[in-house]
Amino acid sequence: MDPATLAMPRTRRQALAGLAGALAGDGAPVLEPGADRDATRAALLALPGIGPWTADYVLMRALGDPDVLLAGDLGVRQALARLGAEPAPTAWAPWRSYATQHLWQLLADVAAAGLTPPAARRARPARASPRP
Repeated sequence: MDPATLAMPRTRRQALAGLAGALAGDGAPVLEPGADRDATRAALLALPGIGPWTADYVLMRALGDPDVLLAGDLGVRQALARLGAEPAPTAWAPWRSYATQHLWQLLADVAAAGLTPPAARRARPARASPRP
């Protein structure tokens, strides 16, 4: 498949092609449960276009790391704001991946219920009283 045909921004296509090339080559990062998390994260971060959020997401999903908090994730921040809470990295360790997933689920439940996240709310002007 020609990466140029993928419907995504050019930089993302390049990052995906770089990851695919790295996974196909010698010394590829191991993306499976039980792999060395620090080595995998370092190998992913060494690839162009792969940043901390992506590397940590891969650790959580592919390696099954139970202790990844994506504190900078927009959904996590919105869910915490909805709860009126701050991230509690130390208190949630060693289960921060589960906290992240519960926060994402909160947003999904809010959306399914048709509720508006706090960040999306706008002050509504007061209604004018009806004329007599």
